[in-house]
Amino acid sequence: MATDADALVIGGGPAGASTAILLAQAGWRVILAEQQIYPRQKVCGECLTAGSLALLDGLGVGPAVRDNAGPELQRVGWMSSSPTIVADLPPCTDGPYRFGRALGRDRLDAVLLGRARALGVEILQPAKVRSLRGDPGCFDCMIEAIADRHSHEAARACTSFSIRASIVIDGHGSWEMEPDQRQDGPVSRAHAPRYGADLFGFKASFRRAALPRGLLPVLSFKGGYGGMVVAEGERLTLACCIRRDTLRECRARTPGAPAGVAIEQYLRASCRGVREVIDRAQRTGPWLSVGPLRPGIRIGRKHGPFQVGNAAGETHPLIGEGINMALQSAFLLTSRLVTQPVVAVAGSRSREIHRDYAAAWRSAFAHRLRLAAAYAHFAMRPGLSAPATAVLRSWPPVLTEAARWAGKARSPVVPSSLCRAVP
Repeated sequence: MATDADALVIGGGPAGASTAILLAQAGWRVILAEQQIYPRQKVCGECLTAGSLALLDGLGVGPAVRDNAGPELQRVGWMSSSPTIVADLPPCTDGPYRFGRALGRDRLDAVLLGRARALGVEILQPAKVRSLRGDPGCFDCMIEAIADRHSHEAARACTSFSIRASIVIDGHGSWEMEPDQRQDGPVSRAHAPRYGADLFGFKASFRRAALPRGLLPVLSFKGGYGGMVVAEGERLTLACCIRRDTLRECRARTPGAPAGVAIEQYLRASCRGVREVIDRAQRTGPWLSVGPLRPGIRIGRKHGPFQVGNAAGETHPLIGEGINMALQSAFLLTSRLVTQPVVAVAGSRSREIHRDYAAAWRSAFAHRLRLAAAYAHFAMRPGLSAPATAVLRSWPPVLTEAARWAGKARSPVVPSSLCRAVP
Protein backbone atom coordinates (compact mmCIF):
# COMPACT_ATOMS: atom_id res chain seq x y z
CA MET A 1 0.00 0.00 0.00
CA ALA A 2 1.27 3.48 -0.89
CA THR A 3 1.97 5.77 2.03
CA ASP A 4 1.37 8.97 0.12
CA ALA A 5 -0.40 10.18 -3.01
CA ASP A 6 -0.95 13.20 -5.18
CA ALA A 7 -4.68 12.98 -4.48
CA LEU A 8 -6.97 11.22 -2.04
CA VAL A 9 -10.53 10.78 -3.31
CA ILE A 10 -13.24 10.18 -0.71
CA GLY A 11 -16.10 8.11 -2.11
CA GLY A 12 -16.27 5.61 -4.96
CA GLY A 13 -19.59 6.67 -6.49
CA PRO A 14 -19.83 8.21 -9.99
CA ALA A 15 -18.31 11.53 -8.89
CA GLY A 16 -15.42 10.12 -6.86
CA ALA A 17 -14.56 7.27 -9.23
CA SER A 18 -14.71 9.57 -12.26
CA THR A 19 -12.42 12.09 -10.59
CA ALA A 20 -9.95 9.32 -9.76
CA ILE A 21 -10.04 8.05 -13.34
CA LEU A 22 -9.41 11.49 -14.84
CA LEU A 23 -6.56 12.27 -12.47
CA ALA A 24 -4.96 8.86 -13.07
CA GLN A 25 -5.24 9.39 -16.83
CA ALA A 26 -3.32 12.63 -16.32
CA GLY A 27 -0.53 10.75 -14.52
CA TRP A 28 -1.43 11.56 -10.91
CA ARG A 29 -0.92 9.07 -8.11
CA VAL A 30 -4.39 8.55 -6.67
CA ILE A 31 -5.80 6.74 -3.64
CA LEU A 32 -9.57 6.27 -3.39
CA ALA A 33 -11.35 5.36 -0.15
CA GLU A 34 -14.85 3.84 -0.34
CA GLN A 35 -16.67 2.61 2.75
CA GLN A 36 -19.08 0.21 1.02
CA ILE A 37 -18.34 -3.23 -0.45
CA TYR A 38 -19.18 -3.57 -4.16
CA PRO A 39 -21.27 -4.59 -5.91
CA ARG A 40 -24.16 -3.05 -4.04
CA GLN A 41 -27.43 -1.43 -4.96
CA LYS A 42 -28.13 2.12 -3.89
CA VAL A 43 -31.09 4.47 -3.72
CA CYS A 44 -30.91 6.17 -7.10
CA GLY A 45 -33.14 6.77 -10.10
CA GLU A 46 -30.42 5.15 -12.29
CA CYS A 47 -31.01 7.44 -15.28
CA LEU A 48 -28.09 8.11 -17.59
CA THR A 49 -28.81 11.13 -19.78
CA ALA A 50 -27.51 11.38 -23.33
CA GLY A 51 -24.86 13.73 -21.95
CA SER A 52 -23.89 11.15 -19.32
CA LEU A 53 -23.24 8.59 -22.02
CA ALA A 54 -20.83 11.00 -23.72
CA LEU A 55 -19.01 11.61 -20.43
CA LEU A 56 -18.72 7.87 -19.81
CA ASP A 57 -17.06 7.54 -23.21
CA GLY A 58 -14.53 10.12 -22.03
CA LEU A 59 -13.85 7.97 -18.98
CA GLY A 60 -13.19 4.91 -21.13
CA VAL A 61 -16.22 2.90 -19.94
CA GLY A 62 -18.81 3.85 -22.56
CA PRO A 63 -18.97 0.50 -24.38
CA ALA A 64 -19.26 -1.47 -21.13
CA VAL A 65 -22.13 0.75 -19.98
CA ARG A 66 -24.03 0.73 -23.27
CA ASP A 67 -23.70 -3.04 -23.62
CA ASN A 68 -25.61 -3.49 -20.36
CA ALA A 69 -27.96 -0.52 -20.08
CA GLY A 70 -31.71 -0.58 -20.65
CA PRO A 71 -33.51 0.73 -23.75
CA GLU A 72 -33.31 4.31 -24.97
CA LEU A 73 -35.58 6.65 -23.03
CA GLN A 74 -37.58 8.39 -25.75
CA ARG A 75 -40.80 9.36 -23.93
CA VAL A 76 -41.67 11.11 -20.70
CA GLY A 77 -44.80 10.55 -18.61
CA TRP A 78 -46.73 12.20 -15.79
CA MET A 79 -48.35 9.81 -13.32
CA SER A 80 -50.74 11.04 -10.64
CA SER A 81 -54.16 9.95 -9.41
CA SER A 82 -55.40 10.50 -12.99
CA PRO A 83 -54.59 8.48 -16.13
CA THR A 84 -50.97 8.71 -17.26
CA ILE A 85 -50.01 11.54 -19.64
CA VAL A 86 -47.25 10.78 -22.17
CA ALA A 87 -45.15 12.99 -24.45
CA ASP A 88 -41.90 12.72 -26.40
CA LEU A 89 -38.59 13.39 -24.71
CA PRO A 90 -36.53 15.96 -26.63
CA PRO A 91 -33.55 14.36 -28.37
CA CYS A 92 -30.08 15.63 -27.56
CA THR A 93 -28.79 17.40 -30.66
CA ASP A 94 -25.25 18.45 -29.68
CA GLY A 95 -23.60 15.16 -28.78
CA PRO A 96 -23.09 11.62 -30.06
CA TYR A 97 -26.23 10.24 -28.35
CA ARG A 98 -29.82 11.35 -28.84
CA PHE A 99 -31.42 9.72 -25.81
CA GLY A 100 -30.43 8.51 -22.38
CA ARG A 101 -30.71 5.02 -20.88
CA ALA A 102 -30.69 3.44 -17.42
CA LEU A 103 -28.26 1.17 -15.59
CA GLY A 104 -28.27 -0.12 -12.01
CA ARG A 105 -25.86 1.56 -9.65
CA ASP A 106 -24.40 -1.82 -8.72
CA ARG A 107 -23.31 -2.20 -12.36
CA LEU A 108 -22.29 1.42 -13.01
CA ASP A 109 -20.26 1.89 -9.83
CA ALA A 110 -18.44 -1.41 -10.31
CA VAL A 111 -17.53 -0.53 -13.92
CA LEU A 112 -16.18 2.88 -12.92
CA LEU A 113 -14.19 1.56 -9.98
CA GLY A 114 -12.79 -1.24 -12.13
CA ARG A 115 -11.63 1.30 -14.67
CA ALA A 116 -9.96 3.34 -11.94
CA ARG A 117 -8.17 0.26 -10.62
CA ALA A 118 -6.98 -0.64 -14.14
CA LEU A 119 -5.42 2.82 -14.43
CA GLY A 120 -3.41 2.31 -11.26
CA VAL A 121 -5.67 3.98 -8.68
CA GLU A 122 -5.16 2.37 -5.28
CA ILE A 123 -8.59 1.38 -3.94
CA LEU A 124 -9.13 1.20 -0.18
CA GLN A 125 -12.41 -0.66 0.29
CA PRO A 126 -14.13 -0.87 2.68
CA ALA A 127 -12.42 2.09 4.29
CA LYS A 128 -13.51 5.37 5.79
CA VAL A 129 -11.62 8.64 6.11
CA ARG A 130 -12.01 9.57 9.76
CA SER A 131 -10.12 12.86 9.92
CA LEU A 132 -8.21 15.37 7.83
CA ARG A 133 -5.55 17.78 8.96
CA GLY A 134 -3.44 20.20 7.01
CA ASP A 135 -3.76 22.30 3.90
CA PRO A 136 -3.53 21.84 0.13
CA GLY A 137 -0.07 20.55 -0.59
CA CYS A 138 0.10 18.51 2.62
CA PHE A 139 -2.98 16.79 4.06
CA ASP A 140 -2.61 14.17 6.80
CA CYS A 141 -5.53 11.76 6.50
CA MET A 142 -6.52 9.18 9.10
CA ILE A 143 -8.18 6.18 7.45
CA GLU A 144 -9.96 3.27 9.06
CA ALA A 145 -10.00 0.05 7.06
CA ILE A 146 -12.37 -2.76 8.05
CA ALA A 147 -11.28 -6.31 7.24
CA ASP A 148 -14.72 -7.94 7.52
CA ARG A 149 -17.82 -5.91 8.26
CA HIS A 150 -20.02 -8.94 8.69
CA SER A 151 -17.88 -10.57 11.34
CA HIS A 152 -18.87 -10.45 15.02
CA GLU A 153 -15.27 -9.41 15.57
CA ALA A 154 -15.54 -6.54 13.09
CA ALA A 155 -14.63 -3.91 15.65
CA ARG A 156 -11.39 -5.76 16.39
CA ALA A 157 -10.70 -6.17 12.68
CA CYS A 158 -10.52 -2.40 12.14
CA THR A 159 -7.11 -0.99 11.42
CA SER A 160 -6.27 2.70 11.30
CA PHE A 161 -3.41 4.26 9.42
CA SER A 162 -2.39 7.63 8.11
CA ILE A 163 -1.59 8.72 4.58
CA ARG A 164 -0.33 12.02 3.26
CA ALA A 165 -1.92 13.56 0.17
CA SER A 166 -1.29 16.81 -1.65
CA ILE A 167 -4.95 17.20 -2.68
CA VAL A 168 -8.17 15.82 -1.21
CA ILE A 169 -11.37 15.47 -3.25
CA ASP A 170 -14.56 15.01 -1.24
CA GLY A 171 -17.21 12.94 -3.04
CA HIS A 172 -19.23 11.64 -0.08
CA GLY A 173 -23.03 11.25 -0.29
CA SER A 174 -25.26 14.13 0.74
CA TRP A 175 -26.76 12.17 3.65
CA GLU A 176 -23.32 11.33 5.01
CA MET A 177 -21.10 13.56 7.12
CA GLU A 178 -17.84 14.73 5.62
CA PRO A 179 -14.63 13.71 7.40
CA ASP A 180 -13.95 15.59 10.60
CA GLN A 181 -11.29 18.20 9.99
CA ARG A 182 -10.91 19.05 13.67
CA GLN A 183 -10.39 15.86 15.64
CA ASP A 184 -10.00 12.12 15.28
CA GLY A 185 -13.02 9.86 15.45
CA PRO A 186 -16.34 9.57 13.64
CA VAL A 187 -18.68 12.51 13.30
CA SER A 188 -22.13 12.10 14.81
CA ARG A 189 -25.38 13.20 13.21
CA ALA A 190 -27.13 13.18 16.59
CA HIS A 191 -27.32 16.96 16.70
CA ALA A 192 -28.08 17.54 13.04
CA PRO A 193 -31.20 19.70 12.58
CA ARG A 194 -34.43 18.07 11.52
CA TYR A 195 -37.22 19.64 9.55
CA GLY A 196 -40.69 18.47 8.60
CA ALA A 197 -39.79 18.92 4.94
CA ASP A 198 -36.75 16.63 5.10
CA LEU A 199 -36.81 14.23 2.17
CA PHE A 200 -36.16 10.52 2.44
CA GLY A 201 -35.32 8.43 -0.59
CA PHE A 202 -36.74 4.96 -1.31
CA LYS A 203 -36.07 2.51 -4.11
CA ALA A 204 -37.16 -0.99 -5.10
CA SER A 205 -36.68 -3.22 -8.14
CA PHE A 206 -39.37 -5.26 -9.89
CA ARG A 207 -39.54 -7.96 -12.53
CA ARG A 208 -42.33 -8.46 -15.05
CA ALA A 209 -43.60 -4.91 -14.63
CA ALA A 210 -45.88 -3.37 -17.25
CA LEU A 211 -44.02 -0.13 -17.95
CA PRO A 212 -43.68 0.42 -21.72
CA ARG A 213 -40.10 0.32 -22.99
CA GLY A 214 -38.52 3.72 -23.42
CA LEU A 215 -40.95 5.53 -21.09
CA LEU A 216 -39.62 7.67 -18.23
CA PRO A 217 -42.59 8.68 -16.04
CA VAL A 218 -42.58 11.25 -13.24
CA LEU A 219 -44.72 10.36 -10.20
CA SER A 220 -46.71 13.10 -8.48
CA PHE A 221 -48.36 12.47 -5.11
CA LYS A 222 -49.07 14.31 -1.87
CA GLY A 223 -45.89 14.82 0.11
CA GLY A 224 -43.50 13.40 -2.45
CA TYR A 225 -42.53 12.61 -6.01
CA GLY A 226 -40.74 9.83 -7.86
CA GLY A 227 -40.00 8.06 -11.10
CA MET A 228 -39.79 4.69 -12.81
CA VAL A 229 -37.46 3.37 -15.48
CA VAL A 230 -36.58 0.09 -17.16
CA ALA A 231 -32.88 -0.62 -16.67
CA GLU A 232 -30.71 -3.62 -17.58
CA GLY A 233 -32.35 -7.01 -18.10
CA GLU A 234 -35.88 -5.55 -18.16
CA ARG A 235 -35.57 -4.70 -14.45
CA LEU A 236 -37.87 -1.90 -13.33
CA THR A 237 -36.54 0.65 -10.86
CA LEU A 238 -39.14 2.49 -8.80
CA ALA A 239 -37.63 5.35 -6.81
CA CYS A 240 -39.25 8.14 -4.87
CA CYS A 241 -38.62 10.92 -2.38
CA ILE A 242 -41.07 11.52 0.43
CA ARG A 243 -41.28 14.18 3.12
CA ARG A 244 -40.72 13.23 6.72
CA ASP A 245 -44.26 14.18 7.75
CA THR A 246 -45.82 12.17 4.91
CA LEU A 247 -43.63 9.18 5.72
CA ARG A 248 -44.85 9.35 9.31
CA GLU A 249 -48.47 9.33 8.08
CA CYS A 250 -47.79 6.34 5.78
CA ARG A 251 -46.32 4.31 8.62
CA ALA A 252 -49.25 5.18 10.87
CA ARG A 253 -51.64 3.71 8.27
CA THR A 254 -49.75 0.40 8.24
CA PRO A 255 -48.59 -0.22 11.84
CA GLY A 256 -45.75 -2.69 12.12
CA ALA A 257 -44.98 -2.76 8.39
CA PRO A 258 -41.49 -1.85 7.14
CA ALA A 259 -41.23 1.70 5.84
CA GLY A 260 -40.75 0.55 2.25
CA VAL A 261 -43.88 -1.59 2.31
CA ALA A 262 -45.86 1.34 3.70
CA ILE A 263 -44.50 3.55 0.90
CA GLU A 264 -45.39 0.99 -1.77
CA GLN A 265 -48.98 0.81 -0.54
CA TYR A 266 -49.15 4.60 -0.50
CA LEU A 267 -47.83 4.81 -4.07
CA ARG A 268 -50.32 2.23 -5.29
CA ALA A 269 -53.16 4.20 -3.71
CA SER A 270 -51.92 7.63 -4.82
CA CYS A 271 -50.71 7.02 -8.39
CA ARG A 272 -52.93 5.21 -10.84
CA GLY A 273 -50.01 4.64 -13.20
CA VAL A 274 -47.88 3.00 -10.49
CA ARG A 275 -50.73 0.67 -9.63
CA GLU A 276 -51.12 -0.36 -13.26
CA VAL A 277 -47.38 -0.88 -13.83
CA ILE A 278 -46.57 -3.03 -10.78
CA ASP A 279 -49.97 -4.68 -10.27
CA ARG A 280 -48.67 -8.07 -11.43
CA ALA A 281 -44.97 -7.41 -11.00
CA GLN A 282 -42.70 -9.19 -8.54
CA ARG A 283 -40.49 -7.13 -6.28
CA THR A 284 -36.92 -8.43 -6.16
CA GLY A 285 -35.21 -7.74 -2.88
CA PRO A 286 -36.17 -5.34 -0.11
CA TRP A 287 -36.97 -1.67 -0.34
CA LEU A 288 -33.87 0.47 0.14
CA SER A 289 -33.95 3.81 1.91
CA VAL A 290 -31.66 6.72 2.62
CA GLY A 291 -31.90 10.17 4.07
CA PRO A 292 -32.54 12.78 4.95
CA LEU A 293 -31.76 14.33 1.57
CA ARG A 294 -31.53 18.10 1.51
CA PRO A 295 -31.14 19.29 -2.08
CA GLY A 296 -29.21 22.50 -2.50
CA ILE A 297 -25.83 24.06 -3.30
CA ARG A 298 -23.01 23.30 -0.88
CA ILE A 299 -20.04 24.31 -2.98
CA GLY A 300 -18.37 27.58 -2.08
CA ARG A 301 -15.46 26.86 0.26
CA LYS A 302 -12.31 28.68 -0.73
CA HIS A 303 -9.82 26.38 0.92
CA GLY A 304 -9.34 22.74 1.87
CA PRO A 305 -10.75 19.68 0.07
CA PHE A 306 -12.42 20.09 -3.31
CA GLN A 307 -16.04 18.94 -3.57
CA VAL A 308 -17.61 16.87 -6.34
CA GLY A 309 -20.99 15.19 -6.79
CA ASN A 310 -23.49 15.50 -3.96
CA ALA A 311 -20.81 16.91 -1.66
CA ALA A 312 -20.82 20.00 -3.92
CA GLY A 313 -24.56 20.21 -4.38
CA GLU A 314 -27.60 18.09 -5.05
CA THR A 315 -30.66 18.54 -7.21
CA HIS A 316 -34.11 17.19 -6.49
CA PRO A 317 -34.03 13.74 -8.15
CA LEU A 318 -37.24 14.54 -10.01
CA ILE A 319 -35.43 15.51 -13.23
CA GLY A 320 -33.07 12.52 -13.31
CA GLU A 321 -29.88 14.58 -13.52
CA GLY A 322 -28.02 13.33 -10.43
CA ILE A 323 -25.56 10.99 -12.17
CA ASN A 324 -24.98 13.50 -14.96
CA MET A 325 -24.13 16.22 -12.43
CA ALA A 326 -21.80 13.85 -10.59
CA LEU A 327 -19.90 12.95 -13.75
CA GLN A 328 -19.81 16.49 -15.07
CA SER A 329 -18.53 17.91 -11.78
CA ALA A 330 -15.58 15.50 -11.99
CA PHE A 331 -14.69 16.84 -15.44
CA LEU A 332 -15.14 20.47 -14.34
CA LEU A 333 -12.77 20.01 -11.40
CA THR A 334 -10.09 17.85 -12.98
CA SER A 335 -9.86 20.06 -16.08
CA ARG A 336 -8.66 22.78 -13.68
CA LEU A 337 -6.42 20.60 -11.53
CA VAL A 338 -4.36 18.92 -14.24
CA THR A 339 -3.29 22.10 -16.03
CA GLN A 340 -0.35 22.50 -13.63
CA PRO A 341 1.94 20.21 -11.62
CA VAL A 342 0.52 18.79 -8.41
CA VAL A 343 2.94 20.84 -6.30
CA ALA A 344 1.45 24.02 -7.78
CA VAL A 345 -2.04 23.24 -6.49
CA ALA A 346 -1.38 24.75 -3.10
CA GLY A 347 -1.60 28.05 -1.30
CA SER A 348 -3.00 30.92 -3.32
CA ARG A 349 -3.24 28.79 -6.47
CA SER A 350 -5.53 26.37 -4.63
CA ARG A 351 -7.83 29.24 -3.74
CA GLU A 352 -7.91 30.36 -7.37
CA ILE A 353 -8.90 26.86 -8.48
CA HIS A 354 -11.58 26.72 -5.80
CA ARG A 355 -13.08 30.01 -7.02
CA ASP A 356 -12.83 29.11 -10.71
CA TYR A 357 -14.30 25.64 -10.19
CA ALA A 358 -17.14 26.93 -7.98
CA ALA A 359 -18.06 29.53 -10.60
CA ALA A 360 -18.07 26.91 -13.37
CA TRP A 361 -20.10 24.54 -11.19
CA ARG A 362 -22.75 27.18 -10.49
CA SER A 363 -22.88 28.15 -14.16
CA ALA A 364 -23.48 24.54 -15.14
CA PHE A 365 -25.91 23.49 -12.40
CA ALA A 366 -27.50 26.38 -10.45
CA HIS A 367 -30.32 26.90 -12.96
CA ARG A 368 -30.95 23.16 -13.06
CA LEU A 369 -31.23 22.99 -9.27
CA ARG A 370 -33.70 25.88 -9.15
CA LEU A 371 -35.82 24.38 -11.90
CA ALA A 372 -35.85 20.95 -10.25
CA ALA A 373 -36.92 22.53 -6.96
CA ALA A 374 -39.82 24.26 -8.73
CA TYR A 375 -40.89 21.00 -10.41
CA ALA A 376 -40.71 19.15 -7.08
CA HIS A 377 -42.73 21.92 -5.40
CA PHE A 378 -45.53 21.32 -7.90
CA ALA A 379 -45.34 17.53 -7.91
CA MET A 380 -45.69 16.99 -4.16
CA ARG A 381 -48.50 19.49 -3.52
CA PRO A 382 -52.01 18.45 -4.67
CA GLY A 383 -53.20 22.04 -4.76
CA LEU A 384 -50.63 22.78 -7.44
CA SER A 385 -50.26 19.42 -9.17
CA ALA A 386 -53.99 19.10 -9.98
CA PRO A 387 -54.05 22.28 -12.13
CA ALA A 388 -50.70 21.25 -13.64
CA THR A 389 -52.17 17.87 -14.56
CA ALA A 390 -55.12 19.58 -16.24
CA VAL A 391 -52.74 21.70 -18.32
CA LEU A 392 -50.66 18.66 -19.29
CA ARG A 393 -53.75 16.74 -20.28
CA SER A 394 -54.79 19.55 -22.62
CA TRP A 395 -51.30 20.04 -24.02
CA PRO A 396 -48.90 17.08 -23.43
CA PRO A 397 -46.01 18.80 -25.27
CA VAL A 398 -45.56 20.90 -22.12
CA LEU A 399 -43.84 17.78 -20.71
CA THR A 400 -41.44 17.81 -23.64
CA GLU A 401 -40.57 21.46 -23.04
CA ALA A 402 -40.17 20.89 -19.29
CA ALA A 403 -37.65 18.13 -20.05
CA ARG A 404 -35.85 20.44 -22.48
CA TRP A 405 -35.62 23.18 -19.83
CA ALA A 406 -34.15 20.59 -17.44
CA GLY A 407 -31.26 19.99 -19.84
CA LYS A 408 -32.28 16.74 -21.52
CA ALA A 409 -31.45 18.11 -24.98
CA ARG A 410 -27.99 19.38 -24.04
CA SER A 411 -24.71 17.53 -23.86
CA PRO A 412 -21.90 18.85 -21.64
CA VAL A 413 -18.63 19.81 -23.28
CA VAL A 414 -15.96 17.20 -22.58
CA PRO A 415 -12.39 18.59 -22.65
CA SER A 416 -10.56 16.48 -25.22
CA SER A 417 -7.39 16.64 -23.13
CA LEU A 418 -9.10 14.60 -20.41
CA CYS A 419 -10.48 11.85 -22.63
CA ARG A 420 -8.64 8.61 -23.24
CA ALA A 421 -9.56 5.66 -25.38
CA VAL A 422 -10.09 2.29 -23.75
CA PRO A 423 -6.79 0.41 -23.97
